[in-house]
Amino acid sequence: MTKALKLSAIASCVTLGLAAPAFAEVELSFYGGTQSSPHSRIKGTAPGTGASYSALIGWEGKSFTPPPYYGLRATWWKESNIGFGVELTHTKAYAPQSEMPAGFSRLEFTDGHNILTANVMKRWPDQWKFVTPYVGAGIGLAIPHVDVTANGHKTYGYQVTGPAAKVMAGIKYDINARWAVFTEYQFTYSKNEADLDGGGSMRFPLISNAINVGVSLNF
Repeated sequence: MTKALKLSAIASCVTLGLAAPAFAEVELSFYGGTQSSPHSRIKGTAPGTGASYSALIGWEGKSFTPPPYYGLRATWWKESNIGFGVELTHTKAYAPQSEMPAGFSRLEFTDGHNILTANVMKRWPDQWKFVTPYVGAGIGLAIPHVDVTANGHKTYGYQVTGPAAKVMAGIKYDINARWAVFTEYQFTYSKNEADLDGGGSMRFPLISNAINVGVSLNF
């Protein structure tokens, strides 16, 4: 994928989320929490040597280690309680030293394995005295900060690595007409293909399971 096509893909994802008209209610949400990723296999060619590699990685999330795990979401709600919006989730993934392929000394996405999605949401207001359950799903792109050192070659920068999808379910408690707090479970999947300096490559899926706690502003 060329750089121009990558930028076009990002713009298309954002446009899709923002294309919804300005409905009566806009909700801005910010959250943190704890996230983890199960094992996944990485494959590719090693920088410098061109040798093929394959390794099963038990990713570490380290949600509260700077920079912490967090997310931002904007939702435009219709009177039908269907919402459309965009979301950026800053997940993280560290590969343990003992599980890296031969020649690798650093393999992580800690300035974010960032997931940008266009979402569709459904809510059921005031089911239990100011408590609103909701569900949602989104599709978009994985935009990680690739931080890899292998065979003396260092890769350090953002890349668009492939498609991503998420689903979520949670409950929101209204403090007043403008402010609310919420907690949710969020599942994210991405399929990634990254370029490594020195002629290398990397392919891997990444799953994130997260428990989020956050605050929302409505206007």
